[in-house]
Order: sequence, then C-alpha cells, then structure tokens
Amino acid sequence: MFERHAGGEHAILVHIDFPDTQNKEDKDEFVDLAVSAGLQVKDIIGGSRNSPHPRYFIGTGKADEIAQQVKDKQADVVLFNHTLSPAQERNLEKLVECRVIDRTGLILDIFAQRAQSHEGKLQVELAQLNHLSTRLVRGWTHLERQKGGIGLRGPGETQLETDRRLLRERIKTIQKRLEKVEKQREQSRRSRKRSNIPTVALVGYTNAGKSTLFNRLTASEVYAADQLFATLDPTHRKIQLVPGQDIILSDTVGFIRHLPHDLVAAFKATLQESRQADILLHLIDVSDERKDDNIEQVYQVLESIGSGDIKTIEVLNKIDNLEAVEPKIEPGIDGEPDRVWCSAKTGEGMELLRQTISHQLNIQWMRLKLQVLPQDFAIRSELFDLNVIEAESIAEDASFLLDICINQDDWRRLCRKTQGRIEKLLIN
Repeated sequence: MFERHAGGEHAILVHIDFPDTQNKEDKDEFVDLAVSAGLQVKDIIGGSRNSPHPRYFIGTGKADEIAQQVKDKQADVVLFNHTLSPAQERNLEKLVECRVIDRTGLILDIFAQRAQSHEGKLQVELAQLNHLSTRLVRGWTHLERQKGGIGLRGPGETQLETDRRLLRERIKTIQKRLEKVEKQREQSRRSRKRSNIPTVALVGYTNAGKSTLFNRLTASEVYAADQLFATLDPTHRKIQLVPGQDIILSDTVGFIRHLPHDLVAAFKATLQESRQADILLHLIDVSDERKDDNIEQVYQVLESIGSGDIKTIEVLNKIDNLEAVEPKIEPGIDGEPDRVWCSAKTGEGMELLRQTISHQLNIQWMRLKLQVLPQDFAIRSELFDLNVIEAESIAEDASFLLDICINQDDWRRLCRKTQGRIEKLLIN
C-alpha cells in the first residue's frame, strides 16, 4: 500500500449536491474552510447524487476523475465537503494515492491550528483522537503485523491492537484533565455569579464578527480576522455597560453547520459559557447571503447545548457592507427591543446596542424586599450564597428585613426549591 504523503498544501476539493438536507453542504463555505486551513485550492470537482455510494461515497466514474486530477494538478490532499466513513476514506486513498480528508477532519485541523490555551489544545486533541480511533487501519500496513520475536511469539497482541489501547489510554488521560479544567471553570462561573455581575455571552456563526464586537465593547485586542474560526478560546472581560451597570462580556467559539459531534463533546466546557449567561448576543453577518440558514444553524446548536431558553438579542452586524442602512433598534413580539442593526468594525450603533443590553438586563433583574423569619434561616443562607443581598436590618420581632437584587432565573429556581415559601416573605 502507498505511504502517506507529508505534504498537504495543494488541494483538490470535492463537493457533491444531494437532495436531502442531511448530506447537503455549502460549497462557498467549504472553500472558505480550505483557505482558512492554509491550503491552495487547485481545483473544485462537483457533481450530484441521490445518495452516497457505499464504496467511494461518489460514483466510480467521478472517483477516477478525481484520481486523474490529482495527478494532473500534483495535489497533495483531496478534501470532501461531506462526512466519509473510514472504509470510504481508505478506498479513496488507495485509488487516488494521496491523503483524503473529509469535512470533519478539515474542521478538526483548523481547530488544531487555532487553539492557543491549554484547555483548547486538550479539547482539540480529544476530538482528533475520537475521530482517529475509527480510522487507525487507514494507510498503515505495518499496523497489522504481530508483535513478536525471540521469546515473544505466540498470541500476544497485534500492533494495531497496541495502538488502539494506547489511544484509549490517552483519551482517558485527556478526559480527566478536562474534567479538572471544567471544575476550575465552574468555580470561576460561581465566583462571577456571587459577584452579582450579569454575564453576556457572544454567540453566532463563525466569522460573524464576534471578536471584533468584543474588542469594540471592551477596548481589548483579542485576535480577529476575516476567516472561519479565527479564535477558539473563550475570553472574559468586565466592562461598564452604562454608568452604574457592570457586566462580564464573554466571547465564545463560533458555530458552523453540521458541527462535528466530537467537537461539540470536546468543547462542552467552553460551550457551557453560553448556558450560564444571563443574556446571549447572537451576532449575524447581515451582508451574508446565507444569513437565514446560518441563523437557523446557530439556534439548533444553542438548543442542543441547553441554551435555547436564554434571552437572546440578535445583533445584525456588518451594516457597513450594505448600502444606505442606518443603525437602529427593532422591537420583538413582546414590544421590547431585541434586535440591533450595527457595525462592530466602524462602531456604528454601539450605543444602541449598549442601551438594548442594559434594558434587557433591567428586565432580567428584580429588586425585591423580603421579611425573613428566624425559622426561614435556610432561605436567608441561600440568598447570601447567591450574593444578592444589598441591605439587611433586623425588625423588632427579630425577623430579617432584606433588600435583594436577583436574576429572574435564580428567583424562579428559589421559588421551586422552597415550594413557594419565599414568595410569602415578600413585602409589598
């Protein structure tokens, strides 16, 4: 069998149109992914099928065409804009005699290039190992050899079995490290919660302008570029939204259609930043022709990670790419402002965005007065743990008079936990 090529600069892209949405991908986005990975696109081969071919994913004629193009263009790698099975990758590599990578492998490669933090590198490695675990037999004939020699012959284990065992051990090691990192991140979340400072998380399709908006609002210098997955590692900054109102702004990893399951699992801790936020800012590239589909993809991912019920403000970014579009605020179904047109690049509409976030946070947070009786000490303790008590005094009957500022979600949770008892302590 052929040896694996060390190169990978010159690429042949393969995009097949399918009638069903499960296999349907975006051709332009695929090219952007390849360019973001640092590849030189030598040719794009297209076609259409009703369903994937079990052997090559594509038909034998199209497979032969790709093999010929690899030779003519002297390509180092063939990229498929689809998810291939291990057998399909192996069969294609035998035919075209160069590296074959599917859409998942390409995205994993980009993530590996962009991860900077220790946690990010661990998450990417875990996703890569999970992806590789089903593809160990591809391209390595020596892995089928039996370990042996003088005094070592017999049942033993094959080199392939050894590699699989080592792979499983490495995956377990990374998972333990990530669990430790996740605990540390959870402690940080609790600290931010106790500080009574609301958290606003930036989410959106990759390259929608999240890092640019983050830099604009925080006066930071987080890396931002016009490419897919420019930044992976979450960043937090405390800023003054309006006079007297501080927030924690969190920048998260961008989403993409058909985000690989291995990545969703690996980036669980990072994606949880969205789940713990008080408000989500959904960045939308309003100049992108695919924006409606991108919006749908983002909401699907948010739903899958448990963030679907968090209050979301849609930020229609990059109005500077459109003609005669002014910054504005649009009300939602309930009449409250929940859509802002702006440009993070030029700064247009930033004040409108700040006002909208502030308004929504004021709706989210409640200022209440409670009279807590001595027998309700557990409720008082819970309020102290949440750090929502702004003032406390003792009445003549030894009860505690509390002024609290609490998030609506925390208040609803306390109402359920105390079976409505805390609501009876309210002072009108």
